[in-house]
Formats: sequence, C-alpha cells, structure tokens
Amino acid sequence: MSEKKPNVWEGFKAFLTRGNVVDLAVAVVIGAAFTNIVTSVVKGVINPLVGAIGTKNLDSYSSCLQHPCKVAADGTVQSGIQIMWGSVLGATLSFVITAAVVYFLMVLPMSKYLARAEARRKAKEGTHEIIEVSELEVLKEIRDALVAQRGSGHDGR
Repeated sequence: MSEKKPNVWEGFKAFLTRGNVVDLAVAVVIGAAFTNIVTSVVKGVINPLVGAIGTKNLDSYSSCLQHPCKVAADGTVQSGIQIMWGSVLGATLSFVITAAVVYFLMVLPMSKYLARAEARRKAKEGTHEIIEVSELEVLKEIRDALVAQRGSGHDGR
C-alpha cells in the first residue's frame, strides 16, 4: 500500500488558507497604515509641543570620549570618539511618545468599549437566567399542583 504524500504546493496552500496567517497579514497591513497616522500625530502635534519647551532635534547633543573631537559638516566623525547620546535620547522619546499615542488613542478606548460590551452581554445573560429561573419555578408549581390533585383524587375514591 502506498500512501500519497502531500506535495509542497498542497502544504503551501494549506499554510496560506489557515485563518491565523490571513489574520496576521491583515494585522501587518493595518499596522503599516496605522504607523502613518501615529507618525503624523507625533510629528505634527507632539513634537511641536515638545519643541516649544526645548529643541525638536536632539541629534546634535553629544559628548566627546576621546579629545579632540572633530565632526565634518555631513556629520561624520573625523577625529576622536564621539558619543551621540542625543540621538539615543531622541529615539527613546519618540518611542515613548508613539507608545503613549497608541495606548491613549487606540488601546484604552478599545478596552473600555470591550469592557462595556462584555458588561452588556453579562447583563443580558443575567436577565435571561432570571427569566429561565422564574419559568422553572412556575413549572415546578404546576407540577406540584398536578401531583397534589392526583394525590387528592386517589384518596377521594
């Protein structure tokens, strides 16, 4: 008996048609589109607000580890060892600001919406449960009344 082994093409088709692969692809596309929104909010709103307090460009801040530090106009170090701590600080601030924008504009409102939806669903289930319990109580009372009638009918004969 020879079993037919799935070929590479069938395995690839099975991989692509799996639901989580499609969901991941959609998430990447939406994430890329959302990146533009977050970037424009950070560049258009947050950075000018931060720039009002200090500088918008932190890349110019550095320290010289080995003197003399000479930097060309294009930013390349000609002599010495220069630590560009301003660019690290700028990237860190950009990350924190982006994370805050994502959290406060997307994650927090979505989690509140989902919590409200879950509370409504539980309230609806609770109402349905109360109705089921009251129907069950009525059915028990009918059963008890029928049993009592049947019991009294046998005693009276």
